[in-house]
Amino acid sequence: MGHVTVRYIVDDVDAAIVFYTHHLGFRVEMHPTAGFAAVSRGDLRLLLSAPQPAAGGLEPEPGGWNRIQLEIHDLTVQVDRLRKAGVVFRGDVLTGAGGRQALIEDPAGNLIELLQPSQ
Repeated sequence: MGHVTVRYIVDDVDAAIVFYTHHLGFRVEMHPTAGFAAVSRGDLRLLLSAPQPAAGGLEPEPGGWNRIQLEIHDLTVQVDRLRKAGVVFRGDVLTGAGGRQALIEDPAGNLIELLQPSQ
Protein backbone atom coordinates (compact mmCIF):
# COMPACT_ATOMS: atom_id res chain seq x y z
CA MET A 1 0.00 0.00 0.00
CA GLY A 2 1.33 3.45 -0.92
CA HIS A 3 0.60 6.86 0.49
CA VAL A 4 -2.49 7.60 2.53
CA THR A 5 -3.79 10.95 1.29
CA VAL A 6 -5.80 13.45 3.33
CA ARG A 7 -6.99 16.89 2.18
CA TYR A 8 -7.17 19.85 4.58
CA ILE A 9 -8.81 23.12 3.66
CA VAL A 10 -6.58 26.00 4.78
CA ASP A 11 -6.91 29.78 4.68
CA ASP A 12 -3.27 30.34 3.71
CA VAL A 13 -1.41 27.57 1.87
CA ASP A 14 2.01 29.20 2.41
CA ALA A 15 1.46 29.47 6.18
CA ALA A 16 0.30 25.83 6.27
CA ILE A 17 3.45 24.71 4.43
CA VAL A 18 5.65 26.50 6.94
CA PHE A 19 3.70 25.00 9.86
CA TYR A 20 3.80 21.39 8.66
CA THR A 21 7.42 21.44 7.48
CA HIS A 22 8.89 23.47 10.34
CA HIS A 23 6.97 22.04 13.30
CA LEU A 24 5.98 18.50 12.26
CA GLY A 25 8.68 17.25 9.90
CA PHE A 26 6.71 17.16 6.64
CA ARG A 27 8.44 17.81 3.32
CA VAL A 28 7.01 19.65 0.33
CA GLU A 29 6.14 17.38 -2.60
CA MET A 30 4.62 20.08 -4.78
CA HIS A 31 3.37 23.66 -4.61
CA PRO A 32 2.23 24.45 -8.18
CA THR A 33 -0.15 27.32 -7.33
CA ALA A 34 -0.83 29.71 -4.47
CA GLY A 35 -3.99 27.75 -3.63
CA PHE A 36 -2.58 24.22 -3.48
CA ALA A 37 0.33 22.20 -2.11
CA ALA A 38 1.10 18.61 -1.20
CA VAL A 39 3.33 17.79 1.76
CA SER A 40 4.28 14.37 3.08
CA ARG A 41 5.59 12.61 6.17
CA GLY A 42 6.29 8.90 5.83
CA ASP A 43 3.30 7.29 4.11
CA LEU A 44 1.01 10.28 4.76
CA ARG A 45 0.45 12.77 1.94
CA LEU A 46 -1.40 15.88 3.09
CA LEU A 47 -3.05 18.04 0.43
CA LEU A 48 -3.36 21.69 1.49
CA SER A 49 -6.08 23.49 -0.46
CA ALA A 50 -7.51 26.99 -0.37
CA PRO A 51 -11.33 26.98 -0.13
CA GLN A 52 -13.07 26.54 -3.49
CA PRO A 53 -16.84 26.45 -4.08
CA ALA A 54 -18.09 22.87 -4.09
CA ALA A 55 -21.19 21.18 -5.46
CA GLY A 56 -24.40 22.90 -4.44
CA GLY A 57 -22.64 26.23 -3.90
CA LEU A 58 -21.28 25.24 -0.48
CA GLU A 59 -17.79 26.46 0.34
CA PRO A 60 -15.52 24.17 2.39
CA GLU A 61 -13.92 25.72 5.44
CA PRO A 62 -11.08 24.72 7.77
CA GLY A 63 -11.39 23.51 11.34
CA GLY A 64 -13.72 21.02 12.98
CA TRP A 65 -12.77 17.89 14.93
CA ASN A 66 -11.63 15.51 12.17
CA ARG A 67 -7.87 15.16 12.30
CA ILE A 68 -4.75 13.33 11.30
CA GLN A 69 -2.83 11.46 14.00
CA LEU A 70 0.95 11.50 14.20
CA GLU A 71 2.72 9.01 16.47
CA ILE A 72 5.25 10.76 18.69
CA HIS A 73 8.08 9.09 20.62
CA ASP A 74 8.32 11.58 23.52
CA LEU A 75 5.15 13.67 23.79
CA THR A 76 6.42 15.79 26.70
CA VAL A 77 9.43 16.99 24.72
CA GLN A 78 7.33 17.72 21.63
CA VAL A 79 4.64 19.58 23.59
CA ASP A 80 7.27 21.77 25.27
CA ARG A 81 8.95 22.51 21.91
CA LEU A 82 5.67 23.35 20.18
CA ARG A 83 4.40 25.55 23.03
CA LYS A 84 7.66 27.52 22.97
CA ALA A 85 7.16 27.97 19.21
CA GLY A 86 3.70 29.43 19.81
CA VAL A 87 1.71 26.52 18.31
CA VAL A 88 -1.96 26.60 19.34
CA PHE A 89 -3.14 23.69 21.51
CA ARG A 90 -6.77 22.65 21.81
CA GLY A 91 -6.99 21.59 25.45
CA ASP A 92 -4.47 19.89 27.71
CA VAL A 93 -2.51 16.67 27.26
CA LEU A 94 -4.84 13.73 27.91
CA THR A 95 -3.99 10.22 29.05
CA GLY A 96 -6.20 7.28 28.10
CA ALA A 97 -6.06 3.56 27.49
CA GLY A 98 -4.25 4.04 24.15
CA GLY A 99 -1.63 6.43 25.45
CA ARG A 100 -1.09 10.17 25.87
CA GLN A 101 -2.33 12.70 23.33
CA ALA A 102 -2.26 16.41 22.61
CA LEU A 103 -4.30 18.24 19.99
CA ILE A 104 -2.69 21.11 18.10
CA GLU A 105 -4.09 23.38 15.40
CA ASP A 106 -2.49 24.34 12.12
CA PRO A 107 -2.72 28.03 11.11
CA ALA A 108 -6.22 27.46 9.65
CA GLY A 109 -7.55 25.68 12.76
CA ASN A 110 -7.33 22.10 11.42
CA LEU A 111 -6.49 19.55 14.11
CA ILE A 112 -3.46 17.33 14.40
CA GLU A 113 -3.41 14.70 17.14
CA LEU A 114 0.01 13.92 18.58
CA LEU A 115 -0.09 10.47 20.17
CA GLN A 116 2.46 8.72 22.34
CA PRO A 117 1.07 5.17 22.46
CA SER A 118 0.99 3.15 25.67
CA GLN A 119 3.90 0.70 25.91
